[in-house]
Amino acid sequence: MKKNVLIIFCMFPLLVFSEGDWNWWNEKHGWEPGMPSWRSFIHITPGYLGPNALPVPDVKKGVVQPGTSFELGFDAHFQKGDPTQNLFAKYYKSFAEDKIAIELYWFVVEHYAMSEFIRDERAARDFDGKGVAVGDIYFSTHVQLVKGKKFPDTMARMAGRTTSGSQLEGARYSDSPGYFFDFSFSKEFPGKKENFSFLPFASLGFYSWQTNDDMNLQNDAFMYGGGADLKWSRWSVSNSVSGYSGYKKERDKPMVYTFDLNHSLKKHTLRLQYLHGLRDWKYKTVKFSVIWNLKK
Repeated sequence: MKKNVLIIFCMFPLLVFSEGDWNWWNEKHGWEPGMPSWRSFIHITPGYLGPNALPVPDVKKGVVQPGTSFELGFDAHFQKGDPTQNLFAKYYKSFAEDKIAIELYWFVVEHYAMSEFIRDERAARDFDGKGVAVGDIYFSTHVQLVKGKKFPDTMARMAGRTTSGSQLEGARYSDSPGYFFDFSFSKEFPGKKENFSFLPFASLGFYSWQTNDDMNLQNDAFMYGGGADLKWSRWSVSNSVSGYSGYKKERDKPMVYTFDLNHSLKKHTLRLQYLHGLRDWKYKTVKFSVIWNLKK
């Protein structure tokens, strides 16, 4: 009997500590026993999660690019109260005479440091607001529908997202699946000078992802994008605006301006991008990557 009392006495501080672990969050958000889980307090939308949780997909340009490539890069996201850095990797391969391609994209690892205000606004349960998270994996198939005709070059893309992203409790990733598809269009206008061209492009599509709202388990969004490329010699520069519009009105209508500069070398390409959040997704992001052209 004395032995059992001694064991309970020794374990009592641990039991008290574990039960009180989330007292700060419970008091902050008014949670009491019997209320829905803490997960229901987190908004699964791009404006209430980290920058890589539900980003605006990159705009495609109507053409299945030939070859095989691997891209590795670094992102620095700037927002007051949530500076974030991450590594990403992308694998791309075309086949069937460049009429079909597959693409895999992974946010490999993310480092974040949220302020107390951002932490509480997002109902995150990460007390110090700092940590490391593993990101989602995106996979897509590209199909060339029209190319080299009077009608603009047209490509279809179908993509899905895994739930590999961690740190839902830190409001970094959504821990929910999603998918999107779109059609992209472009028309190239060669310049008078050799190796110079102008390429306007646009895309229209649909984006859907699972939420934690029992009344609306899915958020559906119209997806769009448009811009133009200038290409000369080994350089290309692109400007575009893209986004999607959900229906829940919970910061789910992100819009982003993207500047994209590429310089091609013999076997690889250097890429620099700048993304500026125009609505709901409020980050300013600098992306630098190297693309290895593995096979043509």
